[in-house]
Amino acid sequence: MRKRFLLIAVVLCNIILCQGQNNNLSDEDATALHRSQKALTDVIIHDIFSPPVASRIYVYANIAAYEVLVQQSSSYKSLHGLLKDMPQTPAPVKPVSSSLAAVYAFMITGKRLVFSEPLLEDSLQNILAYFKTKGLSETVYSASLAYGQQVADTIMSWVMKDQYRETRKLRRYRYSKQEGKWIPTPPGYIDAVEPYWNKIRTLVMDSCNQFRPVAALTFSKEKGSDFYNQAYEVYEAGNKLTEEQKAVANFWDCNPFFLNTEGHLNFATKKISPGGHWMSIAGIVSQNVHAGIMKASAAYTFTAIALFDGFISCWDEKYRSNVIRPETYINAYIDESWRPILQTPPFPEYTSGHSVVSTAASKALIFLYGDNIAFDDYTEVEFGLPSKHFNSFSQACNEAAISRLYGGIHYRAAIENGQKQGAQIGNYIVQQVLHKAIIQH
Repeated sequence: MRKRFLLIAVVLCNIILCQGQNNNLSDEDATALHRSQKALTDVIIHDIFSPPVASRIYVYANIAAYEVLVQQSSSYKSLHGLLKDMPQTPAPVKPVSSSLAAVYAFMITGKRLVFSEPLLEDSLQNILAYFKTKGLSETVYSASLAYGQQVADTIMSWVMKDQYRETRKLRRYRYSKQEGKWIPTPPGYIDAVEPYWNKIRTLVMDSCNQFRPVAALTFSKEKGSDFYNQAYEVYEAGNKLTEEQKAVANFWDCNPFFLNTEGHLNFATKKISPGGHWMSIAGIVSQNVHAGIMKASAAYTFTAIALFDGFISCWDEKYRSNVIRPETYINAYIDESWRPILQTPPFPEYTSGHSVVSTAASKALIFLYGDNIAFDDYTEVEFGLPSKHFNSFSQACNEAAISRLYGGIHYRAAIENGQKQGAQIGNYIVQQVLHKAIIQH
């Protein structure tokens, strides 16, 4: 009888050990999550999603991955009850590899939010092949995919109620003929981008206008007026840019659709969005500190939440104040031949989107990693620009903000008030979500 009990004990021990190896062999390794993030960014760039829409894709894909991982985490909590209307994520009923399930949930959710699904599917198959080399049993492998699918379905049922589809059906934006209001700018004179984004459901803010900034300066074309002076500062700065300032402007350009014009030929250069740039920074720092998959997922997810609500808040103000862009004003009242170093984006000026979302995202990353962490930002290398070294997230977000003045596309007030707006949003998200979701910090 004793030998029988010993035999049973050995068998059970082997089963537990085997399951432990199968479940956890890859769970601390964030490699697959980083690869998935890059694959999603590449498709977002390929499909030329606007910055607000890109933030929507990032946030829901990352929430799906995060919600899988927290099921087996002792350091982080589910976002159910912390994000608006978010349903409870089901727990796995079979042994799974949380990393495989998380990455699968991420990619399945991402596929449903982009146009070029086949491109993301190709990346998914490559990532699944990577997991095939990790020694997972077929039972655990299949259960992980099934669970990842279940979580993705849960998240997508929530996504479909965020008012995005409804905003696709609204009438075309009509430009104001009032003096001092925004109108499309050269060279493409592109229509207004996402004029109804303030109707999208927020995740943490109680409304799109919870952190409404101070009012923009009153329009005036008179020399010596406050409005004229702020435009003249942009004009003068653009005429005296140093090589370093030009480099800063180009590094943070983050224009998803740069229109090239050569004679009668027009063609686009696709680049990363502002949000995509900060998602890249979250990944760079996570890899630098060798963060496990749970912390890396938290960095991506909390950054994406800050970006998402940041864009809603900013876009709400943009189409309320509807401020004329520096290029239009300067050409009309100062110098008709002047051109900014960057192409002016197709939406109103106030507040600066990059200033808002960069500051909001930096607050989330500072809470997770601190603000004394240095990193080399190589996000723009694939777009032909050198990497830049930053000593902190604050330094990076401040440079991103002032880059808009150097680029000639924003007045100083939009930058400074945009950073104040972004700080309020970021700090609020830290208090309402990060403090409550992170058990150990």
